[in-house]
Amino acid sequence: MSSGRNASDREFRLENLRNIGIAAHIDAGKTTLTERLLFYTGAIYKIGEVHDGQATTDWMEQERARGITITSAAVTCEWVQSEEPGVYKSATGEKMRINVIDTPGHVDFTAEVERSLRVLDGAVMVFCGVAGVQPQSEAVWRQADKYHVPRIVFVNKMDRTGADYDAVVGDIRAKLGANVLPVFLPIGSGDNLSGQIDVINLKAVVYSDDSALGSVYDVTELTDDQLELALKARAGLIESLVDLDDELAALYLAEADILPSHLKAAIRRATIANSAVPVVGGSAFKNKGVQYLLDSIIDYLPSPVDIPPAQGTRREDDGTVVEAAADDREGFCALAFKLWSDKYVGKLVFIRVYSGSISKGDKIFNSRTNRAERIGRLIRIQSDDHSDIEVCHAGDIAAIVGMKFVRTGDTLHAEDFDIMLEPPGFPEPVISMAIEPRSTADSDKLGEALKRLSEEDPTLVVSTNEDTGQTLLAGMGELHLEIIQSRILSEYGVKISAGKPQIAYRESINGTATGEHKLIKQTGGKGQYAHVIVRVSPKRRGEGFSFVNCVTSGEIPKEFHGACEKGIRDSLTNGVLLSYPVVDLEVELLGGSSHDVDSNEQAFTIASILAMREAMQAAAPLLLEPMMKVAVDVPDEAQGDIIGDLNRRRGQIVEVDSSNGLSHIHAEVPLAEMFGYATDMRSLSKGRATFSMEPHSFEEVPSGILNRMLSQYI
Repeated sequence: MSSGRNASDREFRLENLRNIGIAAHIDAGKTTLTERLLFYTGAIYKIGEVHDGQATTDWMEQERARGITITSAAVTCEWVQSEEPGVYKSATGEKMRINVIDTPGHVDFTAEVERSLRVLDGAVMVFCGVAGVQPQSEAVWRQADKYHVPRIVFVNKMDRTGADYDAVVGDIRAKLGANVLPVFLPIGSGDNLSGQIDVINLKAVVYSDDSALGSVYDVTELTDDQLELALKARAGLIESLVDLDDELAALYLAEADILPSHLKAAIRRATIANSAVPVVGGSAFKNKGVQYLLDSIIDYLPSPVDIPPAQGTRREDDGTVVEAAADDREGFCALAFKLWSDKYVGKLVFIRVYSGSISKGDKIFNSRTNRAERIGRLIRIQSDDHSDIEVCHAGDIAAIVGMKFVRTGDTLHAEDFDIMLEPPGFPEPVISMAIEPRSTADSDKLGEALKRLSEEDPTLVVSTNEDTGQTLLAGMGELHLEIIQSRILSEYGVKISAGKPQIAYRESINGTATGEHKLIKQTGGKGQYAHVIVRVSPKRRGEGFSFVNCVTSGEIPKEFHGACEKGIRDSLTNGVLLSYPVVDLEVELLGGSSHDVDSNEQAFTIASILAMREAMQAAAPLLLEPMMKVAVDVPDEAQGDIIGDLNRRRGQIVEVDSSNGLSHIHAEVPLAEMFGYATDMRSLSKGRATFSMEPHSFEEVPSGILNRMLSQYI
């Protein structure tokens, strides 16, 4: 089938392909940078701005209205590296294809970053030239670390007052532990930003006025002051690389001339090995520095053949490691990393192909369902636009139309290539709310809308409250649920009523206790009998649940052990305090007894649930609340008011530092206390403070607050 196609069918050589993501803290300039990448590569012919609602990758109605990125958008462009001074796109040389995914910066949409980084080969991390490393910058950096994604840094907004390239580089080195390699230094800052210093070639890149949209620049000799900076930076670059790269170290020790080609090759090797991070400075909004960032993407970030083959296991998960090499001649293997419902073509399955190739009409297998489906259409995505393609090769990112039974994280493969790749992991929701359609006629439409939205977004969990029958939506934050409500109306035409957002609490235990229940029911005919003894003990926060079967004497027949475990797991969905899910405990099945005639699986399941409730009630149950990592930037004169307000919200101040008249406050605050915080913060700071927050951990609710909640519950 698809696995034996000739590599010559490819439009681009695999070595000339770059799959990259643009990731950063909210408002660092990711989408603005992506727009410039598309403009300078010729993929678009007019620059759209985020604040005008015209950015190519912010195509959703909600994105354009709010000026933020909500869903990751994939775009494709082509680039020929600079070969003549002052010419940003040469007619000679080999074209490179760059698949770009612009990701959201808001923590409520962190799943979009997670699944994008899972399938990308490299990333451009964008940092604000004034703010430096911000909380969500750290979060996306950790996500890139998790998937071993090589990256380069673009220090953006160097045109802003107070921008400090050296301070940001130092911040990245100190807070993220990165071995940073400055390769393009900005010339000036603020209103005086005029270009870049090319540290490797010891040249100046000077841009003309903004009317040329950054398309025209001159490569000139450095002034004396610029040369001094460049030589110092180049010496530091070599010193760092000598410790990282054996080939460059050999040249250095032999006192041979170190040429720009030597430096570029060494930086590339160090970047791909994740031992160093090249840094480029500029301003996307003012159109300065983007072309040489494109060159850096080509020079330093890997192609699919530069990174290790994707690894998976066999579908039966017998521990055998299976590799999917980036080669069209290998068996087909791809990861479905995103689902999307398109109003014109239906369900789109976004895939990253790791090996082999496929065409429309081919039959491929899903390792999770073990069922085959045919590919109706293959599409290359350009934000919300798409074009049909005949073949999808190793290394490509594309979308499939016509697959009904695929979920996010599924591995798709050829029939004779048994492999299951690791899916991306997603955080648990921290907030929920009840919704209902405003008219009975919309009930079915709402159900269909929620089914599609939850398929697209793994962090959106839809459930039904057993007591009230209400439909519950659980998500990553207020904004997340607000966007979902808006999409239900705009995309599916369903008007809904929504309750106030509720906190997704958890329950756990503080002590060890034993629970026992003997279920005996006699109704004249065949009865029910089950006797179960369990012991519960606490685990450290975040360790989750574990089950240990200690029954060895045959007190409970083996055929009922599974029913006991099922009852134990079922009991964890509703705790004994306020019926929230139970986490972080170990349960041991100690023993019990059975009846030759009256015992059955249902009886042991029920007895296990009731034994668990008895044990948890005796084990000092406690309520856990989600804690948020909160970062506030505020002028120094309002620092005291902001800290006082955070303390009143039961917050713990972790760190306070100050630079350029701005205080940076880091705190951990219960999510329950953060509703309406934006309004209060602006009032206390006279509108000059900004904040961000992300889920951090679960911590015990103080006894006074718990007692108040229990009295309201009763």
